[in-house]
Amino acid sequence: MRKKLINIFDQHQEITARIVDRMPKIVQKSLVELLSYPYQYPNLDSFIQCMLAAQYRRGYKGLINGSIVQSRIQFEQQMQRISSHKTYISKTEDIHLPLQSGTLLARHYQPAPHKKLPMVVYYHGGGFILGSINTHDEVCRLLAKYAQVQVLSINYPLAPEFGSNQIIQICEDALAWTYQNRKNLKILKSRIAVAGDSAGGNLATVIAQKTKLKKHAPRAQLLIYPVTDFARRYPSYYAYKDGLILTSDDVDIMISEYAKKHDMSLSQPNISPLYGDLKKLAPTYIVTAEYDVLHDEGEIYANLLQQKGIKVKYVNYDDQTHGFINLTPISKKAKKHTIQMFKDFRKFWNKQEGYFWNIF
Repeated sequence: MRKKLINIFDQHQEITARIVDRMPKIVQKSLVELLSYPYQYPNLDSFIQCMLAAQYRRGYKGLINGSIVQSRIQFEQQMQRISSHKTYISKTEDIHLPLQSGTLLARHYQPAPHKKLPMVVYYHGGGFILGSINTHDEVCRLLAKYAQVQVLSINYPLAPEFGSNQIIQICEDALAWTYQNRKNLKILKSRIAVAGDSAGGNLATVIAQKTKLKKHAPRAQLLIYPVTDFARRYPSYYAYKDGLILTSDDVDIMISEYAKKHDMSLSQPNISPLYGDLKKLAPTYIVTAEYDVLHDEGEIYANLLQQKGIKVKYVNYDDQTHGFINLTPISKKAKKHTIQMFKDFRKFWNKQEGYFWNIF
C-alpha cells in the first residue's frame, strides 16, 4: 500500500497534491502515519507533512542530492511539475540587462502596464547554487499581483562557478540599472525595493547594506526566511536539521560552495549580513518559518535591525517550513500566507513613506 501511494505521488504529482490538500486534516495525518514519516513536527501544516513523507519514502535527502548540476535540474523539473497553472499578470517580459559585467537575463512583471507602480527587484532562493527566474516565476507573479508592484526577477549567476563577490556585484549592478531606467520602466516616484527568499534574502540585504549611501539604495526590503549568519549555529539549525525541505547538510554544502571555495571569511558582512553596519538601512519586512534551520538567524536579524532604529515588521509562520512560498501552486495554506505577506509588505512600505493604499 505504501509503495502504491508513492507511485501515485510520483506519476501525478500536481493533481495528487491538490487532492491531498483538500482532504481533512485527520486524513492527512493518517497518510503521514501510513508513509511512516519518522520526524516529529506536530504543528507543521499536515499537508506539507504528507508531501515530506512521500518525498522521504522516495529517498529525498535535501535540496542538494548528488551532484550540483543534477540538483539544479531536479529543482527546475520539480517546480515545473507543480506549476502548470500560472497566476495571470497583464504583462511579463524577459529582458536582457546590459550591465558592466555583461548581459544579464531578468523577467519583468507589470500587473498594470499603463500605470506607474513601485518596483521590487527580486533575487530568487536556492542556496546560491540552485534556482532561476523560472523556479520563482509563480512567486513573482503573486508578488506583482497582490502587492500591486512591478517585479524585476534577476537571473543572477550561481556558485560555485561564480564567486560570492562576483554574484553580489552583478546583483547590485542590476539594482543600479533599474534605478537608472526608472523613467522608462514607469517606476512610481523612484520607489524601488529589494526582495528575496533564503539565499536571495541574503543577497537583498547585503546589497541594501552596500548601497545605503548611494543613489540607487533601495527604499524597502522584503526578506523571506533569509540567510543572515554563516558563522554561527543556532538552536533551529539542530532542531530542524532533517526531514524538511532544507536540511543542515544543504546549508553546509551552500557554505562550502558559496563562501569557503572562494576563501571568504564566514563572518564578513558580504557573506553574513548580521555582522554588517545596520544603521540607516531601508525599512525591512522580515519573514521566517517556524520549522526551518534558518529560523533563529532571521529572527535575530530582525531584532538587531530594530535595536539600530530601523523600521521593522517581523512575521513568523508557525505552521510552515523553509520553501513554503514555492508550494503555493499545490498548497492552499501556503498560498494564503504568501498572498497575505505580499499585501502586508506593500502596506508596510507605504506606511513608512506616508502613503495610504488599500485596494483590496
